[in-house]
Amino acid sequence: MQVTPRPPLVFARGRGSWLWDSEERPYLDLVQGWAVNTLGHCAPALVEAITAQAARLLHPGAGVHNERAPELAQRLAGLSGLDRCFFTNSGAEANEGAIKLARKFGRLHRGGAHEIITFEHGFHGRTLATMSASGKPGFDRLFAPQVPGFPKARLNELASVEALVSRDTVAVMLEPIQGEAGVIEAEPAFLRSLRALCDAHGLLLVFDEVQTGVGRTGRLWGHEEAGVRPDIMTLGKGLGGGVPIGALLAREAVCCFEPGDQGGTYNGNPLVCAAALAVLDAVTAPGFLPAVQARGRELRAGLDRIAARTGGAPARGRGLLLALDLPGADAARQAAEQGLALAAAPGGRGLLLNAVRPQRLRLMPALDIAGDEVALALELLERCLPAR
Repeated sequence: MQVTPRPPLVFARGRGSWLWDSEERPYLDLVQGWAVNTLGHCAPALVEAITAQAARLLHPGAGVHNERAPELAQRLAGLSGLDRCFFTNSGAEANEGAIKLARKFGRLHRGGAHEIITFEHGFHGRTLATMSASGKPGFDRLFAPQVPGFPKARLNELASVEALVSRDTVAVMLEPIQGEAGVIEAEPAFLRSLRALCDAHGLLLVFDEVQTGVGRTGRLWGHEEAGVRPDIMTLGKGLGGGVPIGALLAREAVCCFEPGDQGGTYNGNPLVCAAALAVLDAVTAPGFLPAVQARGRELRAGLDRIAARTGGAPARGRGLLLALDLPGADAARQAAEQGLALAAAPGGRGLLLNAVRPQRLRLMPALDIAGDEVALALELLERCLPAR
């Protein structure tokens, strides 16, 4: 089914920051499966963990324990400061689970409160409920009628949140950085104010860390910059490093699911949990996150130089989740197309870019991208832009 436009290329193999198409042309990948490949393509540690687990046990079923799932749950609880974990197959499913958990909490503890305040331009997934929770333009009409109960506030405007709080409100849900909106950051002071607001009204604070979690911003979790702790947090994308896994984490007092409330055929199977454990081993190793921060500074400095040349605004974002505005009505899409075309020249190397908006590029390289690869990415990006 035609669900997205794709270039007429077939990619056949990958390693680290690089992809090769079926004609063996190389491409430096700054998309990495939309921030999924935390350690790049076919990271040796990840391949080894998956191979070893595949030879031992793939899927005993979600109705019994396996060795890897409790190990991963304990690891995530320790790293997040939260207490319990439910595994899913994707970030969207994790967000769907967060919505269910908050609504049941509201039924049990807040007199049936069910509304979850979300934000304009937010993105939480493509299930019917998460599309309704999202504030992406057009989502409200695509599969109407929407799931009700998601009033929309404006990011970084506390008064817009306060105006929506009512006796039916149970939670506030947002991304620390709105990725699909074009890398729009929730200001740390705003997140601290949200925590205080939720505490004052007895509401749950839910952080969607599907894109920002697992080191993407240079810290383990995107909300750490604000120094606040959520009641519920969701993960996906980078947690598995390329295999499909998501996670819903919550404080003990919020965990009100009972047997039969929630489940999933493949949830928490040992293969994906082994992969996630390998990713966490790498990301929490000494020196890894400081290196992410260093590469992020290098990439941002190069993007700012490009912005100064083109007359655009400085780069936005944190760590290795960055965005660059380009002048021209369709400049980002044209740059992404030109990046692919670079590989067609004899000895050429292509560049994979994500035009998250017509005039905005989103850059999500592997977290272990090398310094010389950052320099090369900036050089290739310059070649994708109109001549000076």
